[in-house]
Amino acid sequence: MAKRQPSHAEQASQRANLSRAGMHVFGVRHLSPMAAYDLRSLLDEVQPSIVLIEGLHDATDLIGDIVRKETQPPIAILAYTDAQPVRTLVYPLARYSPEYQAIRWADDHDVDVRLIDLPSSIFLALQPERQHLTAPEKTQEDNVAEPADEPHESVYERIAKAAGESDYEAYWERRFEHISEPGEYRRTAIAFGEQLRELREDHPRDLAETLIRESFMRRCIDEVLNEGHCAEKVVVVVGAFHAGALGDDYPSMTDAELERLPCVNAKRTLMPYSYFKLSSQSGYGAGNHAPAYYELLWDCLHQEPRGHGRRGEVDGLAADYLTRVVRELRASGTHRSTAEVIDAVRLSRTLSDMKQGSAPVLEDLRDAAVAIIGQGDRGVLAEPMARVEVGTAIGTLPKGVSQTSIQDDFNEKLKTLRLEKYRTTVKQDISLDLRENRRAKTEASAFLDLNRSTFLHRLALLNVPFASSIATDQTSATWAEAWQLRWSPEAEIALVESVLMGETVEIASAYQLQQQVDNAATISEAASLIKTASRCELLPGMLAARGKLQALATQTSATVETAAAAYELTLTIRFGDVRRFDADPLYPLMEELFVQSVLSLIGSSVCDSAAAKGLMTAMDQLNNIAFEFSARVDEGLWIDRLGELARRDDLNAVLSGYACAILLERGMMDNAELSREVSRRLSPGIPADLGAGWFEGLAGRNRYALLARQEMWVQLSEYIAMLDEEQFRRSVVFLRRAFGSFSVTEKRAIAENLGDYWGIGHEEATERLQTDLSEDEQDVLEELNEFDFDEF
Repeated sequence: MAKRQPSHAEQASQRANLSRAGMHVFGVRHLSPMAAYDLRSLLDEVQPSIVLIEGLHDATDLIGDIVRKETQPPIAILAYTDAQPVRTLVYPLARYSPEYQAIRWADDHDVDVRLIDLPSSIFLALQPERQHLTAPEKTQEDNVAEPADEPHESVYERIAKAAGESDYEAYWERRFEHISEPGEYRRTAIAFGEQLRELREDHPRDLAETLIRESFMRRCIDEVLNEGHCAEKVVVVVGAFHAGALGDDYPSMTDAELERLPCVNAKRTLMPYSYFKLSSQSGYGAGNHAPAYYELLWDCLHQEPRGHGRRGEVDGLAADYLTRVVRELRASGTHRSTAEVIDAVRLSRTLSDMKQGSAPVLEDLRDAAVAIIGQGDRGVLAEPMARVEVGTAIGTLPKGVSQTSIQDDFNEKLKTLRLEKYRTTVKQDISLDLRENRRAKTEASAFLDLNRSTFLHRLALLNVPFASSIATDQTSATWAEAWQLRWSPEAEIALVESVLMGETVEIASAYQLQQQVDNAATISEAASLIKTASRCELLPGMLAARGKLQALATQTSATVETAAAAYELTLTIRFGDVRRFDADPLYPLMEELFVQSVLSLIGSSVCDSAAAKGLMTAMDQLNNIAFEFSARVDEGLWIDRLGELARRDDLNAVLSGYACAILLERGMMDNAELSREVSRRLSPGIPADLGAGWFEGLAGRNRYALLARQEMWVQLSEYIAMLDEEQFRRSVVFLRRAFGSFSVTEKRAIAENLGDYWGIGHEEATERLQTDLSEDEQDVLEELNEFDFDEF
């Protein structure tokens, strides 16, 4: 006959009659080596029947994978919602994490271990918005709200200052990580947590979530006691802030209270993590500032004989740290001697003694390293110290452990595309040649780089920060790409979030592209999405983006937008052959946008100088299209509009000058016509800002062709000479912009041309350019530099 399960009321009555007195509560600072060391000592002493750890309750089933021999920290438990908007929780574990060491101890001794914080489904529901949090990053520090009247200095900064330390990390390490008496860490940490709790009660901001979590933890403890575990054989590992709130003075959560809590559908997985992500340098507020350094500290504590104290064990860290810094320095080509390491160790101990420390802390080691090894230059040691303190460690998991389908697909693609070696936290560059390798024996090998490119572009579309595109030397080559690859925990999180859009990278990226097409509001956005679709080899998305672009193009006549969209299409068309897609359907749309842009150019040229900058870019784009696709677009219409813009006086003078420059470049304006235009534009009756503005546009292209036209420089010289002071000042605004981007060689050539006109010759003009300015000339230059050009 089956045993009857107790009712909710009976379970509540049983919990009410239980006593938590006698259980062993160990309060920790997460990612604390000394906490892990003392905790293992307590576990050895108590030999508990069960170990309870602050952590996502419904992730207890992942512990089996955490303790597998193929699993190497740092790793993390990742929980996420299975609906938009995605919310995530990350619970990281380093080798020196007290929680990880407790799990390892329990596995080694065949003892049951459970996680007792809120389930991820409730934890995620309590988060007001999507954010990357962790359960253990809510340390005793993070759980304390700041007084409203002291927003700039936290309680931890005040604690450090009162203790004579430069920051809280130095305070913590000197007073907690170097504790010499066995068991002292546990007592000190709990007392510290109680003090912080008193401060929290005075300022109860965000206290509700903490109380809910603690009530649930007490419920889990009661369930264990109800199962028959003796309180004296139960060890509970929680943040020190919570340690004093788990006894009999507080009730545990009832069934009714649990049912009233908000809940969302959530999933859990394990993921590799990195020491960089664990470090506060990555912006991870709960991380310690030097995870690799703390692992060195853990090794000193854990591997050395305990003896009667720990000073010798901790003190050995100084020589280890400084030796590693010198080793990194030598690897970069800078030699430092062993004697300097010894001197630095001595100095670090002296600095520690001055603060009444038992051994040097990281701050002491840094100061000693800079003074002795860096010879006073901190910049020399910045990178070596970062490598020793933060490190490049990345965790590993057995294949297939708690992976989502998109993670499996990602890993499989890394293997088939031979990108597995790039899954490190060190940035690595890779160059791709998208052309077919005709010497390859298989199609996969022949198009390996092309398939790599498609994969990386899909990841970029999904905002997975694994690869970033970088500029190449072959700027005009459609077949060359360069990428910089680096794995990070953020990339893993982004992958997990993408599973909501599709089971594979291809399906998810197709969904993401369609979403962006649906939300595109401008023709430039739609044109850019066509290019994205081609690079991701997503033909349905390309067709959808083309349709969206056609629809948006009918709603605008802005030259800048339509020209940019047309030019964007040409970039996509150029990639047609190398990316093996049919670009023919894009030609009619490109031709239509080209005509639309050219026809609207004259009307758009009635504008100010700010708008003229964008139109000059549009003119460049249209000219490139007309030149490269002359057989497909109406090049004659483009030349006709350029001629009209160049001749008209009622349009923006800079654009008229720029149109002249393009016509000169195309060989459609001879010297005589240019001279007539210069004479007309730079005449006494033309306001200085219009004349000089026109010259600014003219000088915007093909400067070498201008340098050869002596008559133009003569006319410019005569024009400037006839201006009065006020007109000259106005002209300087445009002339300064016109000549500002000329090279030194080009400016010297102009001066030599003018020297010939002024009758002083090339050599004398060059010599005068190289002489120092007189005092009067220097005063004039300074006055000019102080002139507010933005007024015009």
